[in-house]
Amino acid sequence: MEKLIGKITHYFGKISVGIIKIENGELNVGDTIHIKGHTSDFTQQVDSIQIEHEQIQKAKKGDDIGIKVAQKVHEHDEVYLVTE
Repeated sequence: MEKLIGKITHYFGKISVGIIKIENGELNVGDTIHIKGHTSDFTQQVDSIQIEHEQIQKAKKGDDIGIKVAQKVHEHDEVYLVTE
């Protein structure tokens, strides 16, 4: 099962970091996410979450977070939390 938790708002290509606006629920380090858009469609584990260059363990609704992404992502790509 998957639950929409946010959207990509920016992508930093040189460092492979996607900025996610959390619009629903929470995201924890270790969670699995599915990023989906016009040209993006992949699943990955969240290894670390940062807010303003600070490492955090959990992000909540309203947070803008940075995570390392396995592939290129685009603005408006949707981010789903994969739950079993």
